[in-house]
Amino acid sequence: MDATESTWNRLIEHETETALLGSIQSLLAWDERTGMPPKAADHRAEQISFLAGKIHARRTSPEIGEWLDELATSSMVADPHSDRGATIVQLKRDYDKHRKIPQRLVEELSRAEVLGQQAWVEARKASDYERFQPYLETNLRLRREQAEAVGYGKSPYDALIDDYEPGETADNLRRVLGGLRSALVPLISELGEAPAPPSDACLQGYFPVDRQQKIGKRAAKLIGFDFSRGRLDETAHPFCTEAGPHDHRILTRYNVNFFSQAFYGTLHEAGHGIYDQGLRPDQYGLPPGTFASLGIHESQSRLWENMVGRSRAFWEFLFDETRQLFPDSLSSVSLDHFHAAVNVVRPSLIRVEADEATYNLHIILRFELEEALVTGALAVADLPDAWNAKYEEYLGVTPPDHGDGVLQDVHWSAALFGYFPTYALGNLYAAHFFQSAEQELGDLSEQFRRGEFAPLRKWLTENIHRHGRCYSPAQLLERISGETLSHEPLLNYLQGKLRPLYGL
Repeated sequence: MDATESTWNRLIEHETETALLGSIQSLLAWDERTGMPPKAADHRAEQISFLAGKIHARRTSPEIGEWLDELATSSMVADPHSDRGATIVQLKRDYDKHRKIPQRLVEELSRAEVLGQQAWVEARKASDYERFQPYLETNLRLRREQAEAVGYGKSPYDALIDDYEPGETADNLRRVLGGLRSALVPLISELGEAPAPPSDACLQGYFPVDRQQKIGKRAAKLIGFDFSRGRLDETAHPFCTEAGPHDHRILTRYNVNFFSQAFYGTLHEAGHGIYDQGLRPDQYGLPPGTFASLGIHESQSRLWENMVGRSRAFWEFLFDETRQLFPDSLSSVSLDHFHAAVNVVRPSLIRVEADEATYNLHIILRFELEEALVTGALAVADLPDAWNAKYEEYLGVTPPDHGDGVLQDVHWSAALFGYFPTYALGNLYAAHFFQSAEQELGDLSEQFRRGEFAPLRKWLTENIHRHGRCYSPAQLLERISGETLSHEPLLNYLQGKLRPLYGL
């Protein structure tokens, strides 16, 4: 074995062990949000802070830098998209970035995230922003410190968005999301003026939780979530996490009076889980076995939730089974009525329950608010008023209280500044990918009518999942579709589905 190969082996062993620590941290975070006693929050914060410090120390160890410097000049990086090449290139990028962040700051952030999330849960229940405000101020201060440590171009926000969408900038987000907003506003206005809009009243009956659990699990399994490698649980804010290459946890929340909340929340998180399950287990903890970005990850959840789960073909296969589970609410509802109901467009308060057409407006206003918070253009104390004003401007609705307003999302309580834009990017990527899949696989609707979802899942695994971080999001998109990111595929998809449902 030559010296370079020996260095490679030491690097992989080190990274594999670091991934083990990360999986333990993920499991602690999952437990925190599913069943941990409230009074355990302080100790859980110490546990996660301790692990985060250990992980950061391993990721920034000087010997890692020495190994990467040696390997960066070897023949292994001749193809930067190969497994070895991508591992070296991406780990060096991560290393150079992590080295700039003090371990003290990493530990403080981890502790603040746990305490912030626990405070958010109680503050949201009480609709008490002032109770949450000091935690938000702490999280914001720490993230600003991180941005200064890492460095940035024009805006400190650039350093934070890079954690979730590598290479993305605030300037480019304003351009992309601005174009999306300009295209969506007239479509939403047109739908709002339709003379005979569809109704979603049939979704607001009585839907027992045990039966919702049954149909949700059935749908998740149907589209390809492997329950021998995963599980479905309940939480206050739906999410997906992994605690190992064969341990994927998805969570949803139930409302006995509204069918769509849990069903589409489950499909959404199952989409995330399918991506994680499609990554190569033998590359776990390494760039080729890690998702490309949160925008790409979100594209998978939104594709299954909306482009599949809200299609007529999907419900042609599953509707009779669903109606039999909920006879009190759906026995007299037709397939056409139900399909139209799950696609109703209506400006609303709650992001996670928003329809496809208005959803991105929720994201755009959050991006604008959090960028203003990070740059100091908006004070934390003024956030509730700014939030309400933007909801009125963008969606024509005003939150009745902070619980359904500024406190509705968990992200800022966990210091996830820069995260929100990835949701809109995911919708844009999803439209590109779905369009490309149909060009290669033929009529997807005909397959869905027969309950055949495996061809699409396998296509996504082959073209997206198995590549991990071997390609950047832009490279992955170009490789699959031959295009650069645009709002046109998403707009065409929305118009093609929604205008006929609204009789336009």
